[in-house]
Parts: sequence; structure tokens; C-alpha cells
Amino acid sequence: VQLQASGGGSVQAGGSLRLSCAASGSIVSISSMGWYRQAPGMQRELVATTTSGGYTNYADSLKGRFILSRDSAKNTVFLQMNSLQVEDTAVYYCKMRIYSRGYLDYWGEGTLVTVSS
Repeated sequence: VQLQASGGGSVQAGGSLRLSCAASGSIVSISSMGWYRQAPGMQRELVATTTSGGYTNYADSLKGRFILSRDSAKNTVFLQMNSLQVEDTAVYYCKMRIYSRGYLDYWGEGTLVTVSS
């Protein structure tokens, strides 16, 4: 199983970016999908996650600006990021809990988002 993330880049404050992450390989089912981020010198933190049952959880500070969605048929999760701020600069990682030969957490390689003032 592999996760491939894309969509990062550089944007000015106030702009928008859309990240995507697609899982491939021997996948039976995916119980959760989500995004985390890690800013320079900081610990990795939750951005948002969603479960197969439709429950979506956001970091409190990001509610209203970031929107998580999924295309279950394509094993893909998206993160729409609006009104980006300099503080949103980080490497964004997708994570999925996937049932292949058992349930395991898989991480994408990370995609860099840089927001300039």
C-alpha cells in the first residue's frame, strides 16, 4: 500500500490550495483518512480526519478555513485550504488507516505548503 500526496506549493496569505492524497495497492477497506502537518521546529499536529462512517474532525483553530472531503471510490482524500495564513506554512502529511492484511496506519511522504505575507 502506498499513499501519494500532491497539491502543495507556495501561495500568498489569503490564498487557497487544495491537497490530494491517493492510496494504491492491495486495499480491502479504509476506515479513516486525514491530514496532519508539521511546521519547522514543531511537532506534527492534527489538521482533520474523517472516518468511513462519515464523522469528520477538525483542529479547532482550522475550522471554517479548511475543508476535508473524500472520494471513497478512488481511495482519495482532499484538503481544501482557504484564507491561508503564514502560520499555515508546514509539511502536510496524509494518513490513512487501511485494511490490507490487517489494519495499519499508512503515511504519505508529505507535501510542503509555504504561505508568504
